Amino acid sequence: MDAAARPSPSRFVPPARRGFVARLADIVFPPACAACGAAIADPQGLCPACWSGLAFIERPYCERLGTPFAVDVGGEILSPAAIAEPPPFARARAAVAYEGAARTLVHKLKYSDRLDLAQTLGRMMLRAGREILADADLLIPVPLHRGRLWRRRFNQAAALAQVVSRASGVPVDSMLLRRVKATKTQVGLTRPQRKLNLSGALVVPRRLRPRLAGRRVVLVDDVLTTGSTAEAAARVLTRAGAARVDVLAFARVVAES
Repeated sequence: MDAAARPSPSRFVPPARRGFVARLADIVFPPACAACGAAIADPQGLCPACWSGLAFIERPYCERLGTPFAVDVGGEILSPAAIAEPPPFARARAAVAYEGAARTLVHKLKYSDRLDLAQTLGRMMLRAGREILADADLLIPVPLHRGRLWRRRFNQAAALAQVVSRASGVPVDSMLLRRVKATKTQVGLTRPQRKLNLSGALVVPRRLRPRLAGRRVVLVDDVLTTGSTAEAAARVLTRAGAARVDVLAFARVVAES
């Protein structure tokens, strides 16, 4: 078993002995870097090499799309993409660029049963999303279709939303937004193909709409690529009564910006 994924032995012993058991576990199974597996001092952390390999997204960036600018021209400005085709969400924020160690972390979370990594990624999302979380009423994770959820066994967006919720105090509602169509994977599709693929895939059940009415929502996902999924979800949530929709992800593709 991966050292970072092992269950804590302290769950099975009296509280008085948990400190000893935890220290013993760290000797037998020393903490490992969440990305590369190298030995580190603290569990659920990253080694210096992987940490320095993360490209954190800081200002200057587009205030609407959250895509970084190469040059700081001063002030809060919008990118040409946001001006030419304004998205249906108010603001999108992501912690890091989707490359290197960030890509490895996302893949381990989604495909290697590393649910423990949600803690590591979620903590980074808190800092990136502090502005939009400050006045949010509700966190809504991007849903998986029930078939994909059954195969994967968990929704990584919901796991990240739970971590953000516990730290920020903003409640999560994982039932409001449903994926009712089993869409093809978005990887490799063009932007128009992604929009067509998502057409009619997301809904808010009519009986649940009162829970959404007038609420300021933060849509949570692991990765933003073209933004097609976030845009489709934001449209559905707005039509169902949300007062505002923002987007928070761990990583985003920045090459196109």
